[in-house]
Amino acid sequence: MITFIIGMVILILGGAAYGRICERVIKPDDRETPAVRLEDGVDFVPMKKWKNCLIQLLNIAGTGPIFGPIQGILFGPIAFLTIPVGCVLGGAFHDYMSGMASIRNDGAQMPSLINKYLGKYVYFIYNVFICLLLVLVGAVFIYTPGDLFVSQILKTDSSISNPVIWIVYGVIFVYYVIATLFPVDKIIGRIYPIFGGILLLSALGVSIGIFIKGYPLDEIWETGVCGIHPQGLHFVPIFFVTVACGIVSGFHSTQSTLISRTMKYEKEGRMTFYNMMIVEGFIAMVWAAAAMGAMKLGLADVSTSTTGMVGIVAGDLLGSVGGAVAIIGIIVLPITSGDTALRSMRLIIADALHIDQGKRKNRLFVALAIFVMVAILLLFSKMNADGFQILWRYFAWANQVIAVFAFAMIAVYMMREIKKAGLYMMALLPGMFYMFVVGSFILNSSIGFGLSWTASYLLAGVLSAVYAVGILYTGKISKRFEQWSE
Repeated sequence: MITFIIGMVILILGGAAYGRICERVIKPDDRETPAVRLEDGVDFVPMKKWKNCLIQLLNIAGTGPIFGPIQGILFGPIAFLTIPVGCVLGGAFHDYMSGMASIRNDGAQMPSLINKYLGKYVYFIYNVFICLLLVLVGAVFIYTPGDLFVSQILKTDSSISNPVIWIVYGVIFVYYVIATLFPVDKIIGRIYPIFGGILLLSALGVSIGIFIKGYPLDEIWETGVCGIHPQGLHFVPIFFVTVACGIVSGFHSTQSTLISRTMKYEKEGRMTFYNMMIVEGFIAMVWAAAAMGAMKLGLADVSTSTTGMVGIVAGDLLGSVGGAVAIIGIIVLPITSGDTALRSMRLIIADALHIDQGKRKNRLFVALAIFVMVAILLLFSKMNADGFQILWRYFAWANQVIAVFAFAMIAVYMMREIKKAGLYMMALLPGMFYMFVVGSFILNSSIGFGLSWTASYLLAGVLSAVYAVGILYTGKISKRFEQWSE
């Protein structure tokens, strides 16, 4: 367990140190936040710090920090080091800076920030990707909790022929509609703290169970740096696309900007944005370790499905009752990400089309268009034999593409607003890395261009260089324009 413990130390102590550095960079002060200054009773609603923290955690923690690490641990114990380092330097920084940039821009959502700092052409491309991602999130996060509930709680078949699965999907769908339309403090603000408590208790229970039961874990010096994946998959980029939510997730930027509209004070940002991502990294580490231990004990193997692995681990470590509570907590995760994803999409579309969201009929109009698209994708994923796998692969890739845009926005924001030499590298370097990840993945993947790994890596390197040059050029142009306008 030494590698796992080292990873946990990196996550906790590294998060505390780098979070403080990020806070010093942004320098939060006592200015009025958008939640206070622009309060409208719907989306701009001041809420308590602890509520914002739990809502942010549940918003960003879909099935990704559980299902992703369960698949990612097949690469070996390198996951115990990559997850915390990536979370501290990439994911938590990404979430914090996205949220704080939004607060400093009147609670602007990500498309508006992209438009302001990267320009209208990038804004158009980003909007296409973000709408694709959020619709995919809505569909995926009806499918996964629905199937998990039916198979693990009801203990029945989750196939298309079973009417129970459609009833469960329908209940989740109705909840999404309600949560998308009602004021943020009426639904989300009231039930999320309960869900958050279940989530944290289940994660803590599994982590304690790993030590009490002595789950055997591989050490990095025993397997080598990257180990050998059972299917021979390449560590870069596959690992970073698979374990997205536990390291870096572009979806999180849309949730940080959503919560920026409910925060009373800027100084709450580090706890709400940065530290909640560290908590998600903890969840990812725990489930990666639990999955590895279960396989080494022979309770599961590489052919075990992710939902099956969840049931095995929860039952073995927490017993029948505790295991059921843990599974309920995991079912809650995607539901509490799906509803805010669709809420974010409503705000993004409304902002782009200048549709006033203070009026109920306008919110309903935009929401209906969104839910029609989600319903079509859900039907496709369930009726097509490979539908969900196709949906998931595009979702995972699009998620990381959005992170590339977010890092670019943050880098230019830092060049333009913070104006301290070299600090933008905190965003530029992880952005370049993820440009390489998404580039090499789509160039090689069967859902992309199907090129060889050698060609994919070379072209992805070129794309990363072009990405960096584009950011530096945009940042310099922005600074010159600002000086000229003054």
